[in-house]
Amino acid sequence: MPLTIERLSLHADGVARGPDGVIHVAMALPGEVVEGDVVDGRIAAPKILTASPDRVRAPCPHYRACGGCVLQHGSDAFVAGWKADVVRQALAQRGIAAEIAAVETSPLRSRRRATFAGRRTKKGTLVGFHARASDTLVEVPGCLILRPELLSAVPALREATALGASRKGEVGLALTLSGSGIEVAAKGGKEMDPPLFEALAGLARRHDLVRLSWNGETVAARRPAEQSFGRARVTPPPGAFLQATAEGEAALVAFVRRAVGDAARVADLFAGCGTFALPLAERAEVHAVEGFAPMLEALDRGWRESQGLKRVTHEARDLFRRPLLPDEIDRHDAIVIDPPRAGAEAQVREIAASHCARLAYVSCNPVTFARDARLLTDAGFRLEPLIVVDQFRWSDHVELAALFLRD
Repeated sequence: MPLTIERLSLHADGVARGPDGVIHVAMALPGEVVEGDVVDGRIAAPKILTASPDRVRAPCPHYRACGGCVLQHGSDAFVAGWKADVVRQALAQRGIAAEIAAVETSPLRSRRRATFAGRRTKKGTLVGFHARASDTLVEVPGCLILRPELLSAVPALREATALGASRKGEVGLALTLSGSGIEVAAKGGKEMDPPLFEALAGLARRHDLVRLSWNGETVAARRPAEQSFGRARVTPPPGAFLQATAEGEAALVAFVRRAVGDAARVADLFAGCGTFALPLAERAEVHAVEGFAPMLEALDRGWRESQGLKRVTHEARDLFRRPLLPDEIDRHDAIVIDPPRAGAEAQVREIAASHCARLAYVSCNPVTFARDARLLTDAGFRLEPLIVVDQFRWSDHVELAALFLRD
């Protein structure tokens, strides 16, 4: 029977009500009338009977097969509005009204990091992304999301897969574009031995890879895999977290700079390799706290080798188990926090109990952000107009940056 799409789920499926309950519909938009075979409460290949005015033709030929994008059938304005609504609704469910000041969407062909999957087959190798809700791999030549430099490295990934993937397993191949070229961090392949090490080192030379690591072991480091954070040049450890696009990072850093204002002492929590700490050090003293020590070591080297930055101290600390306490927080004029998807409930409780009056919060999960925001508003903070940053274009991933103030 025909179904009318009421809304999109958090994973960007259409949501309709059927005779037996809720039905999720792939590649559908609100207001559309669809029909199709329902399997386990989902229509994977719907027929669109009445199309939304927001529907557009997906520009990528791989769209129906590849699982990397889920919203190419929506106009740019619709996608930006939906991502803003995801943030509004998450906050509204916690009783918080939010003003969205802007949606910053990264352009096409701007993703500078991506993880491919590699698999050996009877005919050779297969390198690509997983199909929707499937173990099937889809090759994506001409991907509209990735920087062309990443796509140019696919032949190297095929060779690495042939050398190091097991017959039954899959190898994850994380590509990152650095200032000096491409680096590859592979996980899940065969155990390292001398012949494999030698073969992979040769691969890195032939394909001019900046750095190649295998299951955490560095095989080749031909040039520093540098990233620029403000004035500083940092060489992160292999596979370290990096904002997905340079444009998205610039939007977040600009927001955090404005949010911190003229604070003289700033604590940067979940600091990583210094995405925010090092640009902020151009005007303030910064204390960077991060749980993974190698990232802090990279941050510290970048700071020491830079000119014109104020003092940056660092501390390796698991902020989930040992959050900064109120007396430690109160040593700073402003706090910056950029936690993983789980949010930072324990740390936010300590911030709420402190005298902190200025907090910049960068989040990659509106749901956990809303939970933490409720703790902050209950403690007297007010949420200022925030921005949504879309670095994962056409995906269901939503990022944001917000400023909390209290008198």
